[in-house]
Amino acid sequence: MGKQTRPARPTRKQKEEMKAWKLVPENWLVVQDTASELVLVSKSGLKKRTIQRGA
Repeated sequence: MGKQTRPARPTRKQKEEMKAWKLVPENWLVVQDTASELVLVSKSGLKKRTIQRGA
């Protein structure tokens, strides 16, 4: 098992990426941010979403 990080509020750049994927940034927290993907979890904690970058 890898190190689990604490969800954080998205930065401006991350919010712009979420909007491009038709997500409302106010409803999502960032779990992991790598060069290839952005892993999000909803604030309600029920949904997990992965945004692929550079595709």
